[in-house]
Amino acid sequence: MDYRLLGRTGVKVSSLCFGTMSFGDIADEAESARMFNRCREAGINFFDCANTYAGGRSEEILGQLIADCRDEIVLTTKVVSRTGADINQGGASRRHIQISVEESLKRLKTDRIDVYFLHHYDAETPIEESLRALDDLARQGKSYTRPSATGRPGR
Repeated sequence: MDYRLLGRTGVKVSSLCFGTMSFGDIADEAESARMFNRCREAGINFFDCANTYAGGRSEEILGQLIADCRDEIVLTTKVVSRTGADINQGGASRRHIQISVEESLKRLKTDRIDVYFLHHYDAETPIEESLRALDDLARQGKSYTRPSATGRPGR
């Protein structure tokens, strides 16, 4: 497996990142485990998820699978998409980001997310508010990469 630096973070990730959108959806727990284990055997250390994949089930399954190797995994997940019927259960507001990261951390059974993405643009929230919320998460140790103006992870 080839590995590359993730932006300017100093963190090395496999050249392939495995997306876990199928976990808990078209792949049950056993199939998800088989896929995860095959990825690890191939040297993949970079796994992507989102808080809305399979209604949060993808994060739960991934959290179980990384329990024994968390420090060897570079973990990403995403926020912005609607997570419920309430008017504030979606978007890139500081409030939704803060609530969603805590929910993702619980499902993933971890204390940090290595890269936390905005899943898509939110025209209703000023980008400065979203970026400040993401930066605050990095300062709190809940995410290791800080947003940058280039779109690439900062430190």
